[in-house]
Amino acid sequence: MAKPVLKTKLCDMLGIEYPILSAGMGPTLIGEKTGAPVELVVAVSEAGGMGVLGGSGFTVDELRDAIRQIKSQTDKPFGVDLLLPQKIDLGGGMGSRDIDQLPLSEVLKSIPKSHADWINKIKAEMGLPDVEVMVRMNTTTMRPKESVQVCLEERVPLFCAGLGNPGFMVADAHQRGMKVLGITGNSKNAKRMAQSGIDLLVAQGHEGGGHTGRIGTMALLPAAIDAAAPVPVLAAGGIGDGRGVAASLAMGCIGVWIGTRFLATNEGGALPVNKQRIISSTDEDTRVSTAYTGKTLRASYNKYHDLWAESGLAPLPFPTQVMVSSALLAAFIEAKKDDYVGGLAGQVSGIIHEIKPAKTVLEEIVAQTVDILSRRLPESVMLK
Repeated sequence: MAKPVLKTKLCDMLGIEYPILSAGMGPTLIGEKTGAPVELVVAVSEAGGMGVLGGSGFTVDELRDAIRQIKSQTDKPFGVDLLLPQKIDLGGGMGSRDIDQLPLSEVLKSIPKSHADWINKIKAEMGLPDVEVMVRMNTTTMRPKESVQVCLEERVPLFCAGLGNPGFMVADAHQRGMKVLGITGNSKNAKRMAQSGIDLLVAQGHEGGGHTGRIGTMALLPAAIDAAAPVPVLAAGGIGDGRGVAASLAMGCIGVWIGTRFLATNEGGALPVNKQRIISSTDEDTRVSTAYTGKTLRASYNKYHDLWAESGLAPLPFPTQVMVSSALLAAFIEAKKDDYVGGLAGQVSGIIHEIKPAKTVLEEIVAQTVDILSRRLPESVMLK
């Protein structure tokens, strides 16, 4: 059987075979090793798409090492996704300290008493163990300027900003032959990012996992495409098979950015309990909450969502809220209370029923997209 052909402008821009990128998913919690690891990046790129490394949980040195590992395992293009927060302050100026790591218990001394009391109350009521977690102060999220510099020095083919506007580094990236991608959840920000000089924009709908906005994908895509023109747009949020890809291309996008479907693969970096939750979920089994990071974030439903909602507390700024959630979730994991544990996931979880190799997932998505566009759509639509 001949290899399917699915090519858009994005393929020429990035030097890839198929217009499909795996989202640069990173860990949400302190100490997590989840997200988009090297193995997933290599698998997606080797299969003809573009794998994107979720770099938010790496230290600056680990980021450089991971980039070099990818280069040693594939000569195909790949991307790196970093979070670029405008301000970092964990309280007491901790975010500005020149320290590699601190015990989480030490960091928690600087959060508001109301939040610290709530953590202690939940731990006491549920009999949770004390779990000491080390907070790495030298991660890429804590040191975004240094991390961007690593990507520039390593000439990463595609730099992606999962949070923040990367316009400030576009000129330097272009000098090195790199492309720059931004992510938005509304048309206002789409216009602002496009004007900053980026090459590509991902418009992610409310359905998507991880940090997400308020606008649904079908409403967001045409608005973002119009606002960002002539910067081309990729679709994200609720895309997990060829039907979503075909619909995105029909809307005017030049490619897609897929997270949850690639997270639930053999190479995906999610914890086993989180992968299982994805494949056992319905389309109603995710929640958007500020519980994890202080920003609206979609994850698989678990009882921690209920605990936070009942607390009556206001979320702390990112990334301070991550310390609050990490303190409890580390204890839940240690106590094997899986009902209180759930990773990032989108509403598309409802159509994901099996963990497969990333290569197989990409090939199936491409085949279904091509079948829809070349056979099923022409047969079902009468055109004159």
